[in-house]
Amino acid sequence: MDFYIYDTMTRKKAKFVPLEKGKVKMYTCGPTVYNYAHIGNLRTYIFEDILKKSLEYFGYKVKHAMNITDVGHLESDADTGEDKMELGAKRENKSVWEIAKFYENAFFRDCEKLHIKKPDIICKATDNIHDMIKMIKILQNKGYTYISNGNVYYSIDKFKDYNKLANLSMNELEAGSRVEIDKGKKNPMDFVLWFTNSKFKNQIMQWDSPWGRGFPGWHVECSAMSMKYLGDRIDIHCGGVDHIPVHHTNEIAQSEGVVGHKWVNYWMHGEFLVLSNGKMSKSKGDFLTVSSIEDKGFSGLDYRYFCLQSRYRKQLLFNFDALKDAALSYKKLKDKVSNIILKSKQDKYNEIDENIIEYYKEKFSKQIGDDLNTPNAFTILQEVIKTDKLSNMEKKILIESFDNVFSLELVNHKNSKNSEVDEIIINKLIEDRNLARKSKNWVEADTIRDKLNSMNIELIDLKDGTKWRIKN
Repeated sequence: MDFYIYDTMTRKKAKFVPLEKGKVKMYTCGPTVYNYAHIGNLRTYIFEDILKKSLEYFGYKVKHAMNITDVGHLESDADTGEDKMELGAKRENKSVWEIAKFYENAFFRDCEKLHIKKPDIICKATDNIHDMIKMIKILQNKGYTYISNGNVYYSIDKFKDYNKLANLSMNELEAGSRVEIDKGKKNPMDFVLWFTNSKFKNQIMQWDSPWGRGFPGWHVECSAMSMKYLGDRIDIHCGGVDHIPVHHTNEIAQSEGVVGHKWVNYWMHGEFLVLSNGKMSKSKGDFLTVSSIEDKGFSGLDYRYFCLQSRYRKQLLFNFDALKDAALSYKKLKDKVSNIILKSKQDKYNEIDENIIEYYKEKFSKQIGDDLNTPNAFTILQEVIKTDKLSNMEKKILIESFDNVFSLELVNHKNSKNSEVDEIIINKLIEDRNLARKSKNWVEADTIRDKLNSMNIELIDLKDGTKWRIKN
Protein backbone atom coordinates (compact mmCIF):
# COMPACT_ATOMS: atom_id res chain seq x y z
CA MET A 1 0.00 0.00 0.00
CA ASP A 2 1.25 3.49 -0.85
CA PHE A 3 1.92 6.22 1.71
CA TYR A 4 0.86 9.76 0.77
CA ILE A 5 2.01 13.02 2.35
CA TYR A 6 1.38 16.67 1.64
CA ASP A 7 4.61 18.28 0.43
CA THR A 8 4.87 21.97 1.34
CA MET A 9 7.29 22.60 -1.53
CA THR A 10 4.88 21.50 -4.25
CA ARG A 11 1.68 22.31 -2.34
CA LYS A 12 0.40 18.89 -3.37
CA LYS A 13 -0.25 15.53 -1.79
CA ALA A 14 2.29 13.09 -3.21
CA LYS A 15 3.11 9.41 -2.97
CA PHE A 16 6.08 8.95 -0.69
CA VAL A 17 9.05 7.37 -2.43
CA PRO A 18 12.10 6.92 -0.18
CA LEU A 19 15.64 7.64 -1.30
CA GLU A 20 16.57 4.13 -0.21
CA LYS A 21 14.08 1.28 -0.34
CA GLY A 22 12.59 0.48 3.04
CA LYS A 23 14.40 3.30 4.84
CA VAL A 24 13.50 6.88 5.75
CA LYS A 25 15.84 9.68 6.80
CA MET A 26 13.82 12.23 8.73
CA TYR A 27 14.89 15.52 10.33
CA THR A 28 12.72 17.56 12.70
CA CYS A 29 13.47 20.98 14.15
CA GLY A 30 13.84 20.65 17.91
CA PRO A 31 13.28 23.08 20.78
CA THR A 32 15.23 26.17 21.77
CA VAL A 33 15.84 25.30 25.40
CA TYR A 34 15.39 28.65 27.15
CA ASN A 35 11.87 28.01 28.49
CA TYR A 36 9.24 25.30 28.71
CA ALA A 37 7.74 24.07 25.45
CA HIS A 38 4.14 25.25 25.22
CA ILE A 39 1.35 22.94 24.10
CA GLY A 40 1.31 24.63 20.69
CA ASN A 41 4.95 23.65 20.17
CA LEU A 42 4.14 20.17 21.42
CA ARG A 43 1.30 19.72 18.93
CA THR A 44 3.98 19.83 16.21
CA TYR A 45 6.06 17.18 18.01
CA ILE A 46 2.95 14.98 18.34
CA PHE A 47 2.35 15.28 14.58
CA GLU A 48 5.98 14.33 13.88
CA ASP A 49 5.68 11.38 16.27
CA ILE A 50 2.55 10.15 14.45
CA LEU A 51 4.39 10.53 11.14
CA LYS A 52 7.33 8.47 12.35
CA LYS A 53 5.14 5.74 13.86
CA SER A 54 2.92 5.63 10.76
CA LEU A 55 5.96 5.13 8.54
CA GLU A 56 7.12 2.36 10.86
CA TYR A 57 3.62 0.85 10.70
CA PHE A 58 4.09 0.68 6.93
CA GLY A 59 7.32 -1.24 7.51
CA TYR A 60 9.88 1.51 6.98
CA LYS A 61 12.99 1.74 9.11
CA VAL A 62 13.11 5.40 10.18
CA LYS A 63 16.32 7.20 11.11
CA HIS A 64 15.16 10.31 12.93
CA ALA A 65 17.43 13.21 13.90
CA MET A 66 16.43 16.29 15.90
CA ASN A 67 18.45 19.29 17.05
CA ILE A 68 18.53 20.99 20.42
CA THR A 69 19.11 24.72 19.97
CA ASP A 70 21.12 25.86 22.97
CA VAL A 71 22.86 28.84 21.33
CA GLY A 72 22.30 31.45 18.65
CA HIS A 73 18.49 31.72 18.45
CA LEU A 74 17.43 35.36 18.66
CA GLU A 75 13.87 36.44 19.44
CA SER A 76 13.14 37.16 15.78
CA ASP A 77 13.99 34.62 13.09
CA ALA A 78 15.43 37.56 11.10
CA ASP A 79 18.54 38.10 13.30
CA THR A 80 16.93 40.70 15.56
CA GLY A 81 15.77 40.83 19.17
CA GLU A 82 17.54 39.40 22.18
CA ASP A 83 19.32 36.08 22.48
CA LYS A 84 16.77 33.58 23.83
CA MET A 85 19.31 31.71 25.94
CA GLU A 86 20.57 34.93 27.52
CA LEU A 87 16.97 35.96 28.21
CA GLY A 88 16.34 32.72 30.06
CA ALA A 89 19.53 33.07 32.08
CA LYS A 90 18.66 36.63 33.15
CA ARG A 91 15.07 35.68 33.97
CA GLU A 92 16.13 32.90 36.34
CA ASN A 93 19.52 34.17 37.50
CA LYS A 94 21.26 31.04 36.19
CA SER A 95 24.03 30.40 33.69
CA VAL A 96 23.05 29.76 30.08
CA TRP A 97 24.43 26.24 30.45
CA GLU A 98 22.20 25.57 33.46
CA ILE A 99 19.19 26.99 31.61
CA ALA A 100 19.88 24.80 28.56
CA LYS A 101 20.20 21.61 30.59
CA PHE A 102 17.15 22.31 32.74
CA TYR A 103 14.79 23.04 29.85
CA GLU A 104 16.14 20.23 27.69
CA ASN A 105 15.28 17.79 30.49
CA ALA A 106 11.88 19.45 30.95
CA PHE A 107 11.16 19.07 27.23
CA PHE A 108 11.86 15.36 27.22
CA ARG A 109 9.79 14.86 30.39
CA ASP A 110 6.88 16.48 28.56
CA CYS A 111 7.50 14.21 25.57
CA GLU A 112 7.30 11.16 27.83
CA LYS A 113 3.94 12.32 29.18
CA LEU A 114 2.71 12.73 25.60
CA HIS A 115 4.16 9.36 24.51
CA ILE A 116 6.41 11.06 21.95
CA LYS A 117 9.22 8.68 21.07
CA LYS A 118 12.74 10.05 21.40
CA PRO A 119 14.59 10.64 18.12
CA ASP A 120 17.36 8.22 17.21
CA ILE A 121 19.80 11.13 17.08
CA ILE A 122 19.59 14.17 19.36
CA CYS A 123 22.20 16.74 18.39
CA LYS A 124 22.98 19.86 20.41
CA ALA A 125 24.11 23.00 18.64
CA THR A 126 26.93 23.56 21.15
CA ASP A 127 28.35 20.10 20.38
CA ASN A 128 28.55 20.79 16.65
CA ILE A 129 30.06 24.27 16.29
CA HIS A 130 32.99 22.89 14.27
CA ASP A 131 30.57 21.50 11.65
CA MET A 132 28.82 24.85 11.34
CA ILE A 133 32.13 26.65 10.84
CA LYS A 134 33.08 24.07 8.20
CA MET A 135 29.80 24.67 6.36
CA ILE A 136 30.18 28.45 6.45
CA LYS A 137 33.69 28.13 5.00
CA ILE A 138 32.32 26.08 2.06
CA LEU A 139 29.64 28.72 1.43
CA GLN A 140 32.31 31.41 1.60
CA ASN A 141 34.51 29.59 -0.90
CA LYS A 142 31.53 29.24 -3.26
CA GLY A 143 30.80 32.97 -3.12
CA TYR A 144 27.53 32.89 -1.18
CA THR A 145 28.71 35.06 1.71
CA TYR A 146 30.10 38.48 2.55
CA ILE A 147 31.50 40.02 5.71
CA SER A 148 30.06 43.24 7.04
CA ASN A 149 30.65 44.87 10.41
CA GLY A 150 32.52 41.75 11.51
CA ASN A 151 29.62 39.35 10.82
CA VAL A 152 29.37 36.73 8.08
CA TYR A 153 26.16 37.12 6.04
CA TYR A 154 24.52 34.84 3.49
CA SER A 155 23.66 36.76 0.31
CA ILE A 156 20.27 35.48 -0.83
CA ASP A 157 20.73 37.18 -4.22
CA LYS A 158 23.34 34.51 -5.00
CA PHE A 159 20.82 31.67 -4.55
CA LYS A 160 18.29 30.98 -7.29
CA ASP A 161 14.65 30.59 -6.25
CA TYR A 162 15.26 31.65 -2.65
CA ASN A 163 11.52 31.93 -2.05
CA LYS A 164 10.52 28.57 -3.58
CA LEU A 165 9.41 26.92 -0.30
CA ALA A 166 7.34 29.83 1.01
CA ASN A 167 5.97 30.53 -2.48
CA LEU A 168 5.75 34.22 -1.62
CA SER A 169 7.08 37.32 -3.33
CA MET A 170 10.17 38.90 -1.84
CA ASN A 171 8.04 41.78 -0.52
CA GLU A 172 5.67 39.32 1.15
CA LEU A 173 8.60 37.43 2.66
CA GLU A 174 10.12 40.62 4.00
CA ALA A 175 6.83 41.76 5.51
CA GLY A 176 6.12 38.35 7.01
CA SER A 177 9.50 38.05 8.71
CA ARG A 178 9.24 41.45 10.41
CA VAL A 179 12.73 42.42 9.18
CA GLU A 180 14.32 45.29 11.08
CA ILE A 181 16.91 47.54 9.45
CA ASP A 182 20.43 46.15 9.68
CA LYS A 183 22.93 48.50 8.07
CA GLY A 184 25.34 45.61 7.63
CA LYS A 185 23.05 43.77 5.19
CA LYS A 186 23.17 44.30 1.44
CA ASN A 187 19.66 42.90 1.16
CA PRO A 188 17.20 43.12 4.10
CA MET A 189 16.52 39.38 3.71
CA ASP A 190 20.20 38.38 4.00
CA PHE A 191 20.88 36.49 7.21
CA VAL A 192 23.78 35.99 9.60
CA LEU A 193 25.79 32.79 9.46
CA TRP A 194 28.31 33.83 12.13
CA PHE A 195 28.19 36.70 14.62
CA THR A 196 31.47 38.24 15.76
CA ASN A 197 30.02 41.68 16.35
CA SER A 198 26.52 41.45 17.81
CA LYS A 199 24.82 43.90 20.11
CA PHE A 200 25.44 41.49 22.98
CA LYS A 201 28.86 42.71 24.11
CA ASN A 202 29.07 40.19 26.95
CA GLN A 203 27.77 37.18 25.05
CA ILE A 204 28.73 34.19 27.21
CA MET A 205 28.55 31.45 24.57
CA GLN A 206 31.34 32.17 22.08
CA TRP A 207 33.82 30.15 20.05
CA ASP A 208 36.92 30.86 17.98
CA SER A 209 36.40 30.91 14.20
CA PRO A 210 38.23 32.06 11.05
CA TRP A 211 36.21 35.29 11.26
CA GLY A 212 36.85 35.99 14.92
CA ARG A 213 35.42 34.88 18.24
CA GLY A 214 31.65 34.66 18.17
CA PHE A 215 28.65 32.36 17.77
CA PRO A 216 26.61 30.86 14.91
CA GLY A 217 23.34 32.12 13.52
CA TRP A 218 20.34 29.94 14.27
CA HIS A 219 19.60 28.83 10.70
CA VAL A 220 23.01 27.30 10.01
CA GLU A 221 22.66 24.90 12.95
CA CYS A 222 19.98 22.65 11.39
CA SER A 223 21.69 22.60 7.99
CA ALA A 224 25.04 21.58 9.40
CA MET A 225 23.75 19.00 11.84
CA SER A 226 21.17 17.40 9.53
CA MET A 227 23.83 16.80 6.88
CA LYS A 228 26.35 15.57 9.45
CA TYR A 229 23.99 12.92 10.81
CA LEU A 230 21.75 12.11 7.82
CA GLY A 231 23.85 12.97 4.77
CA ASP A 232 23.35 15.47 1.97
CA ARG A 233 19.99 14.06 0.86
CA ILE A 234 17.07 13.73 3.30
CA ASP A 235 13.69 12.11 2.76
CA ILE A 236 11.54 14.26 5.04
CA HIS A 237 12.14 17.52 6.93
CA CYS A 238 9.45 18.66 9.40
CA GLY A 239 8.57 21.62 11.57
CA GLY A 240 5.84 24.12 12.34
CA VAL A 241 4.31 26.37 9.68
CA ASP A 242 6.09 29.32 11.28
CA HIS A 243 9.39 27.83 10.05
CA ILE A 244 8.41 28.04 6.38
CA PRO A 245 9.09 31.70 5.40
CA VAL A 246 12.38 32.23 7.24
CA HIS A 247 14.07 29.30 9.00
CA HIS A 248 13.40 26.55 6.48
CA THR A 249 13.76 28.92 3.55
CA ASN A 250 17.22 29.85 4.85
CA GLU A 251 18.09 26.22 5.53
CA ILE A 252 17.44 25.38 1.89
CA ALA A 253 19.57 28.28 0.67
CA GLN A 254 22.49 27.21 2.86
CA SER A 255 22.26 23.47 2.37
CA GLU A 256 21.70 23.48 -1.39
CA GLY A 257 24.36 26.17 -1.70
CA VAL A 258 26.79 23.70 -0.15
CA VAL A 259 25.76 20.45 -1.87
CA GLY A 260 24.63 21.88 -5.23
CA HIS A 261 21.54 19.70 -5.54
CA LYS A 262 18.08 19.13 -4.06
CA TRP A 263 18.55 18.56 -0.35
CA VAL A 264 15.13 17.47 1.00
CA ASN A 265 12.61 15.38 -0.93
CA TYR A 266 9.51 16.21 1.15
CA TRP A 267 8.74 19.11 3.45
CA MET A 268 5.98 18.67 6.05
CA HIS A 269 4.64 21.35 8.41
CA GLY A 270 2.19 21.26 11.30
CA GLU A 271 -0.34 24.06 11.74
CA PHE A 272 -0.79 26.30 14.78
CA LEU A 273 -2.70 25.50 17.92
CA VAL A 274 -4.65 28.69 18.59
CA LEU A 275 -6.40 30.23 21.56
CA SER A 276 -9.47 32.41 21.21
CA ASN A 277 -7.13 35.45 21.15
CA GLY A 278 -4.67 33.99 18.66
CA LYS A 279 -1.65 31.68 18.68
CA MET A 280 0.38 31.16 21.84
CA SER A 281 3.48 33.26 22.31
CA LYS A 282 6.26 32.86 24.86
CA SER A 283 7.41 36.43 24.30
CA LYS A 284 3.97 37.68 25.38
CA GLY A 285 3.86 35.24 28.29
CA ASP A 286 0.45 33.82 27.31
CA PHE A 287 1.27 30.18 26.82
CA LEU A 288 0.15 26.88 28.33
CA THR A 289 2.43 23.98 29.22
CA VAL A 290 1.82 20.32 29.96
CA SER A 291 2.02 21.22 33.65
CA SER A 292 -0.67 23.86 33.07
CA ILE A 293 -3.15 21.31 31.79
CA GLU A 294 -2.15 18.80 34.49
CA ASP A 295 -2.97 21.44 37.10
CA LYS A 296 -6.48 21.50 35.61
CA GLY A 297 -6.82 17.73 36.08
CA PHE A 298 -5.93 16.57 32.57
CA SER A 299 -3.19 14.17 31.50
CA GLY A 300 -0.67 14.38 28.70
CA LEU A 301 -2.54 11.61 26.91
CA ASP A 302 -5.80 13.58 27.16
CA TYR A 303 -4.02 16.31 25.20
CA ARG A 304 -2.50 13.85 22.71
CA TYR A 305 -5.98 12.40 22.07
CA PHE A 306 -7.33 15.95 21.63
CA CYS A 307 -4.69 16.71 18.99
CA LEU A 308 -5.27 13.47 17.09
CA GLN A 309 -8.94 14.31 16.54
CA SER A 310 -7.84 16.95 14.01
CA ARG A 311 -5.69 16.88 10.87
CA TYR A 312 -2.16 18.16 11.51
CA ARG A 313 -2.42 20.67 8.63
CA LYS A 314 -5.49 22.39 10.08
CA GLN A 315 -5.36 25.06 12.77
CA LEU A 316 -6.72 23.66 16.02
CA LEU A 317 -8.65 25.88 18.42
CA PHE A 318 -7.81 25.13 22.04
CA ASN A 319 -9.88 25.81 25.13
CA PHE A 320 -10.41 23.81 28.30
CA ASP A 321 -14.02 22.94 27.43
CA ALA A 322 -12.81 21.28 24.23
CA LEU A 323 -10.06 19.47 26.14
CA LYS A 324 -12.62 18.29 28.70
CA ASP A 325 -14.81 16.87 25.93
CA ALA A 326 -11.79 15.10 24.45
CA ALA A 327 -10.79 13.69 27.85
CA LEU A 328 -14.31 12.29 28.39
CA SER A 329 -14.30 10.76 24.91
CA TYR A 330 -10.87 9.25 25.56
CA LYS A 331 -12.05 7.74 28.86
CA LYS A 332 -15.08 6.19 27.17
CA LEU A 333 -12.80 4.72 24.52
CA LYS A 334 -10.49 3.21 27.14
CA ASP A 335 -13.49 1.78 29.04
CA LYS A 336 -14.76 0.11 25.86
CA VAL A 337 -11.33 -1.33 25.17
CA SER A 338 -10.95 -2.58 28.76
CA ASN A 339 -14.27 -4.38 28.37
CA ILE A 340 -13.07 -6.01 25.15
CA ILE A 341 -9.83 -7.13 26.80
CA LEU A 342 -11.72 -8.72 29.66
CA LYS A 343 -14.09 -10.47 27.27
CA SER A 344 -11.20 -11.63 25.09
CA LYS A 345 -10.04 -13.93 27.90
CA GLN A 346 -13.17 -15.96 27.38
CA ASP A 347 -12.55 -16.61 23.69
CA LYS A 348 -8.76 -16.75 23.73
CA TYR A 349 -8.86 -20.33 22.48
CA ASN A 350 -11.06 -19.49 19.51
CA GLU A 351 -9.45 -19.57 16.10
CA ILE A 352 -8.21 -16.21 14.80
CA ASP A 353 -9.31 -15.26 11.28
CA GLU A 354 -6.16 -13.75 9.80
CA ASN A 355 -7.99 -12.57 6.70
CA ILE A 356 -10.37 -10.33 8.61
CA ILE A 357 -7.50 -9.05 10.75
CA GLU A 358 -5.65 -8.09 7.59
CA TYR A 359 -8.80 -6.51 6.13
CA TYR A 360 -9.10 -4.05 9.03
CA LYS A 361 -5.37 -3.38 9.16
CA GLU A 362 -5.52 -2.35 5.51
CA LYS A 363 -8.47 -0.06 6.22
CA PHE A 364 -6.50 1.57 9.03
CA SER A 365 -3.35 1.82 6.89
CA LYS A 366 -5.30 3.53 4.13
CA GLN A 367 -6.25 6.33 6.52
CA ILE A 368 -2.89 6.94 8.20
CA GLY A 369 -1.27 6.58 4.78
CA ASP A 370 -3.52 9.38 3.50
CA ASP A 371 -1.36 12.22 4.84
CA LEU A 372 -1.89 11.06 8.44
CA ASN A 373 -5.69 11.18 8.51
CA THR A 374 -5.95 10.41 12.22
CA PRO A 375 -9.65 11.39 12.59
CA ASN A 376 -10.59 8.77 9.97
CA ALA A 377 -8.20 6.28 11.57
CA PHE A 378 -10.19 6.64 14.80
CA THR A 379 -13.34 5.93 12.79
CA ILE A 380 -11.81 2.58 11.78
CA LEU A 381 -10.96 1.92 15.44
CA GLN A 382 -14.58 2.56 16.45
CA GLU A 383 -15.77 0.27 13.66
CA VAL A 384 -13.56 -2.50 15.03
CA ILE A 385 -14.93 -1.96 18.55
CA LYS A 386 -18.59 -2.03 17.45
CA THR A 387 -18.64 -4.73 14.77
CA ASP A 388 -19.99 -8.22 15.47
CA LYS A 389 -17.84 -9.64 12.66
CA LEU A 390 -14.85 -9.85 14.99
CA SER A 391 -14.29 -11.87 18.12
CA ASN A 392 -13.06 -9.99 21.17
CA MET A 393 -9.62 -11.53 20.75
CA GLU A 394 -9.50 -10.33 17.13
CA LYS A 395 -10.58 -6.88 18.29
CA LYS A 396 -7.84 -6.87 20.92
CA ILE A 397 -5.22 -7.79 18.31
CA LEU A 398 -6.35 -4.96 16.04
CA ILE A 399 -6.52 -2.36 18.81
CA GLU A 400 -2.99 -3.29 19.88
CA SER A 401 -1.88 -2.90 16.28
CA PHE A 402 -3.52 0.52 15.82
CA ASP A 403 -2.14 1.77 19.12
CA ASN A 404 1.39 1.38 17.77
CA VAL A 405 0.53 4.60 15.92
CA PHE A 406 -1.88 6.28 18.36
CA SER A 407 0.28 5.54 21.45
CA LEU A 408 -2.63 6.14 23.81
CA GLU A 409 -2.17 3.16 26.15
CA LEU A 410 -5.33 1.57 24.82
CA VAL A 411 -3.90 -1.87 25.37
CA ASN A 412 -0.76 -2.10 27.45
CA HIS A 413 0.83 -4.06 30.27
CA LYS A 414 -0.82 -1.87 32.88
CA ASN A 415 -4.30 -2.36 31.45
CA SER A 416 -3.75 -6.08 31.01
CA LYS A 417 -2.67 -6.34 34.62
CA ASN A 418 -5.81 -4.49 35.70
CA SER A 419 -7.89 -6.94 33.69
CA GLU A 420 -6.19 -9.85 35.44
CA VAL A 421 -6.88 -8.24 38.82
CA ASP A 422 -10.55 -7.80 37.83
CA GLU A 423 -10.75 -11.47 36.89
CA ILE A 424 -9.23 -12.52 40.22
CA ILE A 425 -11.75 -10.32 42.06
CA ILE A 426 -14.65 -11.74 40.05
CA ASN A 427 -13.64 -15.36 40.74
CA LYS A 428 -13.14 -14.60 44.45
CA LEU A 429 -16.62 -13.04 44.70
CA ILE A 430 -18.14 -16.06 42.97
CA GLU A 431 -16.34 -18.36 45.40
CA ASP A 432 -17.67 -16.33 48.36
CA ARG A 433 -21.17 -16.46 46.90
CA ASN A 434 -20.99 -20.22 46.49
CA LEU A 435 -19.94 -20.57 50.13
CA ALA A 436 -22.81 -18.32 51.19
CA ARG A 437 -25.27 -20.41 49.17
CA LYS A 438 -23.84 -23.61 50.63
CA SER A 439 -24.45 -22.30 54.14
CA LYS A 440 -27.89 -21.03 52.98
CA ASN A 441 -26.94 -17.41 53.66
CA TRP A 442 -29.18 -16.15 50.85
CA VAL A 443 -28.91 -12.49 51.81
CA GLU A 444 -25.11 -12.59 51.47
CA ALA A 445 -25.35 -14.57 48.23
CA ASP A 446 -27.77 -12.03 46.74
CA THR A 447 -25.60 -9.12 47.89
CA ILE A 448 -22.59 -10.61 46.08
CA ARG A 449 -24.70 -11.24 42.95
CA ASP A 450 -25.82 -7.58 43.02
CA LYS A 451 -22.22 -6.43 43.37
CA LEU A 452 -21.15 -8.52 40.38
CA ASN A 453 -24.14 -7.21 38.44
CA SER A 454 -22.96 -3.64 39.13
CA MET A 455 -19.58 -4.68 37.66
CA ASN A 456 -21.43 -5.70 34.45
CA ILE A 457 -20.94 -9.40 35.23
CA GLU A 458 -23.73 -11.90 34.57
CA LEU A 459 -23.74 -15.18 36.54
CA ILE A 460 -24.91 -18.49 35.11
CA ASP A 461 -25.57 -21.21 37.70
CA LEU A 462 -25.03 -24.69 36.21
CA LYS A 463 -24.94 -28.18 37.69
CA ASP A 464 -21.17 -28.28 37.51
CA GLY A 465 -20.66 -24.80 39.02
CA THR A 466 -21.18 -21.12 38.37
CA LYS A 467 -19.97 -19.54 35.15
CA TRP A 468 -19.77 -15.84 34.40
CA ARG A 469 -19.72 -13.56 31.42
CA ILE A 470 -19.61 -9.86 30.70
CA LYS A 471 -23.01 -8.46 29.82
CA ASN A 472 -23.34 -6.95 26.34
